[in-house]
Amino acid sequence: MSDVSDESDGNTAVSRPERTGATGLAGWPRVSVRTGRRQDGRPPGDKERDRSRDPGPGAGADAGRAGAEAAPSRRGGGSRGRRRLRAGLRRRLADRRIRVRRTRGRRLRRALIVLLTVLAHLVAAALVAYHLTVIPEPHPETAMQSTVFVDDDGAYLGRRGPVDRQEIPLSQVPGHVREAVIAAENRSFRSDTGISPKAIARAAWATVSGGGRQGGSTITQQYVKNALLSPEQSLSRKAREALIAIKLDRTRPKDEILAGYLNTVYFGRGAAGIQSAARNYFGVDARNLTVSQGAALAAVINIPSYYEKAGSDPAVTAKLVDRWDWVLDAMADSRAITAAQRAAARFPAFRFYPPGDTDGQRQYLIDVASAEAADRLGITEDQLARGGYTVRTTFDLTAQDATAEPAAGAVPVEGGARLHTAVVALVPGDGAVRVLYGGADYARQPFNDAVDGAVEAGTALRPFAGTKLLPPLAGLARAVAPTPLRLAAAYAAAAAHGTYAKPYTVARITRAGRTLYRAHPNTSAAIMRGGAGVLTKLMQSRAGGPPTVITGAAGPRTLWRTTFDERLTLTVALFAEHPAKGRKGPLPAPLPGTAEGLSAHISESAWAKITGTSGGPSPAEEGNPGLPIGQTKPILATR
Repeated sequence: MSDVSDESDGNTAVSRPERTGATGLAGWPRVSVRTGRRQDGRPPGDKERDRSRDPGPGAGADAGRAGAEAAPSRRGGGSRGRRRLRAGLRRRLADRRIRVRRTRGRRLRRALIVLLTVLAHLVAAALVAYHLTVIPEPHPETAMQSTVFVDDDGAYLGRRGPVDRQEIPLSQVPGHVREAVIAAENRSFRSDTGISPKAIARAAWATVSGGGRQGGSTITQQYVKNALLSPEQSLSRKAREALIAIKLDRTRPKDEILAGYLNTVYFGRGAAGIQSAARNYFGVDARNLTVSQGAALAAVINIPSYYEKAGSDPAVTAKLVDRWDWVLDAMADSRAITAAQRAAARFPAFRFYPPGDTDGQRQYLIDVASAEAADRLGITEDQLARGGYTVRTTFDLTAQDATAEPAAGAVPVEGGARLHTAVVALVPGDGAVRVLYGGADYARQPFNDAVDGAVEAGTALRPFAGTKLLPPLAGLARAVAPTPLRLAAAYAAAAAHGTYAKPYTVARITRAGRTLYRAHPNTSAAIMRGGAGVLTKLMQSRAGGPPTVITGAAGPRTLWRTTFDERLTLTVALFAEHPAKGRKGPLPAPLPGTAEGLSAHISESAWAKITGTSGGPSPAEEGNPGLPIGQTKPILATR
């Protein structure tokens, strides 16, 4: 056994020690074959540093010479260690590359299996979701409709209801209007599956990235969003919208989807649906829209709240014209219209928006017709307003306007009193009310003077004295203040040779193209032919004679004027009153000196518009073949 140097004395060493444990033979540290590290914790390149710390043989006798000889040995050993380390690293990298190449196919197969598994799960989830998806019923807001009132020629009077919407069958929408909407909103509508993957991806990205809102692209998706779902912008609603759209497209005909869309899409100006839009923009029914008008409405759908000002805002109109051109070009390219139709198209004239205060006295007409229509259908007026009905009235808007113009231009009464005018025109023997003027401003005075106003009769009822009257005219001669409507109906009975016809304002009620009610005259004998009296002589006068004019008054407070013949009875009542003050009700006031002239002017204007003849003492000489003498247009309401 060789001597071992004392570890506490670094200056003496008698021989090269034989190391064990963490060092190998000849003083070299042991290196692990598996990890490549020395077991004493130092890296393999530290062999020379070990030798410098561990003195060898003769180190104690001549340390300087040993140090000088050891320097070149350390430099050579370090270089060889680094070369061996780099070689080992290269070998390991080469082995790794070989292993990667050998396992690449296996790893690709595993990744493909994982991807296919995920896709299979997604497809299975989509199929389950599709089969579990139920097409919902339209939400209540979409199902609501308004009821529209028109005159005897179909001219728009007004509407009642929470929304301005009326459903119509697709057959009432012209083909060029349908094609215009398809060209503007979804040109692949006839062939797509109900969704647009690009639009869904775009909307999803916009929602995730916080970008601008993206709407549905296809007509089917828009219909689902507008009528069946809420308009919220979220990924879950978008996914449900897509599933419902696909199922709707697979289970419903395309025309049914298009009809639902056209009846619910918003066009601006408060109009939901093509029928209300046609009336609000052009004053016509949807079935009467031209190619140019249909293309304009289709162009509006894109940004309805902006384009609704077209016709009154030049900048908006210019932008809509560009889009209108684009829609027509697309229709021509798809051969929905001919080249000649495209060339002849001109941008249509829009109704002014926002509308002025045109309600005026028309609301009086709608009030009366609404109450009567609800009674005929056996429902409430609220149910009527929400039911989507079309009520064709007996009114003649042309004559109504002719009556309103001179009545509204009456001179004011002295002393702050107000002049009231009530006008009623109806057809003898039929009862159809043609004019019903109850006031100039419904917002200021909702009370209808023509229907509900009790006007002092004075001498206006004197012709009925001595004549036996049957119900419902019994007791009329003793009435102190009849309504203008009741007095006009009584004189109409005289014009019809004693036959009383109950006044009515509703000629026909329809919904979705189906007639629900049609008016028929309700007549009865109310004036006996025997006996004395002025009325008996009037009733026995020859047919086709000049119209009879009867006036009456109650002092200076009221003035009546009734003109009648076998074709028409027209009554004008004028009265003045001081407005109510505090607890004191309105008080009668004297009429102005111009009242008699005003009454005659109103009567003659309305008579001429309705009959086409003068309301003076003699009728027009020329007649219209097939009509009574002097009549130029039918008087009876269209039913």
